[in-house]
Amino acid sequence: MKEVPMAVEASGVCFTYQEGTQALTEVDFRVRVGEFVAMLASNGSGKTTLIKVLVGLLKPQKGQVRIAGHELCGTPPRELYQRIGLVFQNPNDQLFAATVEEDVAFGPRNLDLPDPEVERRVSEALESVAASDLRHRAIHHLSFGEQKRVAMAGVLAMKPAILILDEPTSGLDPAGEETMMRLLNRLNRQQGITVILATHLVDMLPLFADRIYVLNRGRVLSHGPAEKVFGDYDMLDRAGLRLPYISTLLHEMKRYDGVPINGLPLTVGEARKRLMELIPEELIVKRIERI
Repeated sequence: MKEVPMAVEASGVCFTYQEGTQALTEVDFRVRVGEFVAMLASNGSGKTTLIKVLVGLLKPQKGQVRIAGHELCGTPPRELYQRIGLVFQNPNDQLFAATVEEDVAFGPRNLDLPDPEVERRVSEALESVAASDLRHRAIHHLSFGEQKRVAMAGVLAMKPAILILDEPTSGLDPAGEETMMRLLNRLNRQQGITVILATHLVDMLPLFADRIYVLNRGRVLSHGPAEKVFGDYDMLDRAGLRLPYISTLLHEMKRYDGVPINGLPLTVGEARKRLMELIPEELIVKRIERI
């Protein structure tokens, strides 16, 4: 089986700010083409610094970063930002034009693309984030969630192969969080865009992330699939993180009430399956017969 190439590869990255804060220490971070990878960390753990290093906004004092197999330090900015797109935590740091259409068109126009191609890219980008109906709206008339989607459209219009997002669900209500995560999942699964997001939102990651990196005080504490990461309670505690709520409930039932639950469910679907396994079959049959 052919090995999937790396989209992003950081090796031994160290970064210290001028005032002396050591934000990253010997960080190794690797994402394969087409993966959905999350950086899970509490505030001040270095995830935003790592994002800035990955997109060239900060230069590490030590270590190496490669994007799509190319040395980051030797890649011209114009070429780099056609490969990798960054969506900031606050859309106000990214949106600046008067209207949605003007803002999304800004990047493609600066690539000196012909007008028909710019038009096509704007339409496709807005459609991909379910914002076509916002095309002629003024930026300042958008809700916070709409601004986040438009900011993402502006990045997608550049046709990046890699999308990096800093706290994309920050400031959104629960419905908005789910909408954003499902949007990112669709971009990843249907369009093949490599997705990397920094977040402290644990509850939905098992549904979407292929792998999770846990950062704490500038170091990688753990990485792997959700089952491995959330199965290490001591590590999560050291990182100031928690289990998904559904996992916490089932863990407490298993630990304190002696409920013989198989494994540690990470999603509502998994929890339902495990609990159904504990219900006697004859009770399920009687329930079906009544229906």
